[in-house]
This record gives sequence, C-alpha cells and structure tokens, in this order.
Amino acid sequence: MKEPITVNGLTKLKEELVFLKEKKRPEIVSAISEARSHGDLKENAEYHAAKEQQSHNEGRIQQIEDIIARANVIDVTKIENIGKVIFGSTVYLKDLDSNEKLTYKIVGKDEADLKKNLIFFQSPIGKGLIGKNKNDLVEIKTPSGEKNFEIEDVKYL
Repeated sequence: MKEPITVNGLTKLKEELVFLKEKKRPEIVSAISEARSHGDLKENAEYHAAKEQQSHNEGRIQQIEDIIARANVIDVTKIENIGKVIFGSTVYLKDLDSNEKLTYKIVGKDEADLKKNLIFFQSPIGKGLIGKNKNDLVEIKTPSGEKNFEIEDVKYL
C-alpha cells in the first residue's frame, strides 16, 4: 500500500539509510569482530550487545527500504495554492480558546514529530484540518478535549 510522504521526508529517510549502511553498519561489524577476538562468545557481553545493535540496525534499514519502496511522494510546491489544507501543506492557526498562534505541517506517519510541529495527516488534528480552507473555523475533538481553531493561512512550502 502506498504511503504519502513529503519531498523533505523522503530526503531525510534516504540520508538516514545512507548513514545506517555506510557508517553504522561497518562500525557494528568492527565491534563484533573486536568482541570475537576476546574469546568465549557465551559469556561475552560486548559481543551480544554488538549483535543486538546489528539486529536493530538491519531492522531499521529494512524498514526504511520498505517505506521508500511504498512512498507516494507529494510535492505541494508544484500544486496551485487555493487556500485548501491538503497533505504537505503548512497551516497557520489561531487557537480560539487561548488566542495562541500555531503552525503545523501535515505530513506522513514516518515524518510526524509534534516537537517540530509536523503532524500526521491521520491524527485527530490532521484529519480535522484536511479539506478545510483559509479563514474556516474548525472544531476538532482531540484526546485532551475539544479544540477550536481559525485557519489564518495555508501555504504550500
């Protein structure tokens, strides 16, 4: 099944994949080799730790390769901006309850990071915003209660 991803999200995944394959993998192989040289593998904590690290690294490599293979890259900069919230758009909101200004970019599952204001398009706020337009008033049910927003601007960056 195809997964939507932004151009930036795909770039970051490809960079992580190169790092894991070209830097991390050789480091782990070297650590395994070093630990092997210490003798008895049954009681060798360094060896077991390195093997576990290798397992995690290879698992992440497979995961990234799978994501890239299923990626449906959406470049919003090539879409005419008519003020509608779509996947990949950046939404400028005003919280009507607190008057706080918020900015979110609507992204795919593997890019989502609330600390960076990147929200998953299937999250409650993502679902509540997609399809709405600039200047719309939006009421969204979130795990922490009902939120009321005004969409002040929508940009395709």
